[in-house]
Amino acid sequence: MAALKKRIILLGTTWPFRPGGISTFNERLARALIEEGHEVIIYTFSLQYPNFLFPGKSQYSDQPAPADLNIHIRVNSVNPFNWISVGREIKKLAPDLLIMRFWIPMMAPALGTIARIVRKNRHTRVISLADNIIPHEKRIGDKQLTNYFVRSVDGFVTLSHKVLDDLKKIRPSVPVLYTPHPLYDNFGKAVSREEALSNLNLDPEYKYLLFFGFIREYKGLDWLLTAFANPALRKFKVRLLVAGEYYTTSGKYDQIIKNYHLEDDVVLHTNFIADSMVPSYFGVADLVVQPYKDATQSGVTQIAYHFEKPILVTNVGGLGETVPNGKVGYSVEPNPEAISEALIDFLEHDRKEAFKTNIRIEKNRFTWGKMVETIEKLDDGIIKNRLI
Repeated sequence: MAALKKRIILLGTTWPFRPGGISTFNERLARALIEEGHEVIIYTFSLQYPNFLFPGKSQYSDQPAPADLNIHIRVNSVNPFNWISVGREIKKLAPDLLIMRFWIPMMAPALGTIARIVRKNRHTRVISLADNIIPHEKRIGDKQLTNYFVRSVDGFVTLSHKVLDDLKKIRPSVPVLYTPHPLYDNFGKAVSREEALSNLNLDPEYKYLLFFGFIREYKGLDWLLTAFANPALRKFKVRLLVAGEYYTTSGKYDQIIKNYHLEDDVVLHTNFIADSMVPSYFGVADLVVQPYKDATQSGVTQIAYHFEKPILVTNVGGLGETVPNGKVGYSVEPNPEAISEALIDFLEHDRKEAFKTNIRIEKNRFTWGKMVETIEKLDDGIIKNRLI
C-alpha cells in the first residue's frame, strides 16, 4: 500500500547557506520527499552561527535560491524570542510531520524549544534526523544541551548504528530507526580523467589520492600526511590531493609537509570547493581517503560511491558499516601505519578496477527511496503508539 501523502516541514540548513554536507543533504531529502508525493516546506536559518563561531571564510551561498524548493528563512539559532515565534508559527500551521536536523549541541536550545511548542498542537509529530548525538569536537555543556533536545521529539532516524546506540543510552524508550546515508547523486555525471586533470591543471603522469572536504582536527589529515610520507610510497608515481577549506589552522599540516619534504608530492587546494567542481576532483581520484579520528557517518563516502571511486576509511564510528574492507576499498585501524599499509597495497596490486566493479553493486544499498521509506515507517509507528 502506498504511503499516505503528508504535509511536512523540514527544519534544517539549506540555501541561503552555501552548499555543504548538511545543506546539500537537506535539499536532496526535500526533493526525495516531494518525489514521493509529500508536500514539503523548508524552514532554514536566518542566523545559523554567529560569525565569531564560524570556522570558515563565509557561511553564505553566492548562488540563487533553488527554484523547485519552498524555503522560508526563519530560524535564529541564538534568539529565544525567535524560537518561540517560530514554534508558534509551525504549531499553527499544524503540518503532519516536522523533521528536524540535529548535528551539534549548540542547536539544541533552539530546536528543542521549537519542538516542544509545536507538539502542543497534539497533531504534528516531530522526528529528528540525527547526524551526531555525541559531537566530534566536545565542549562543556554538550551533555545537558543534547539531553534537552533528545527529550523534545517523538522519534529519531540515524545514519549510523553508532548514533543509534548513543541515543539509546540517553533515552532508551525513544523510537529510533537506522538507515544508511544515501548517495550524493546531485553533483551530476562523472567527467573523464582527462577532462578532470585539465580542469584542475594536474599532471597526468601521476595517480591521485584524494582527501576531500572541510579540514577539521577530527578528520585526521595529519595522520594521512604522516602515512603518505612512508618511503615505500615514493616508488610510485602518486600524489596526495587535498581539496577543502581549512576549518582549523593550517600550521600543523604545513609543518608535517615540510618535515617530510612532501612539497612536491602534496597538492593543496584549500579553498571552498564549489559543487560544479566536485566531479573534477572525484574524476582525478584513484582512491578517496578518509583518515578520520572520530566519525559517525560521512557524506564524502557517498560522493565517492556516486562517482564509483574506491574508498579508504578508518574504522571509527559508522564508517566501517558503509565500506566493506577488501570489497570496495579499505576499512583500517585508526592510525597512520594502517593507512600507509593500505595505500601501499592499493598501488602495488593495482586494485582500482576490482574495487570499482564491487562499488557498482554495493552502491544500490544507498538510495533516497530507502531514506524516505524509513522516515514514513517511523512516523507511522509514532501514530500507532499515540492511538493505543
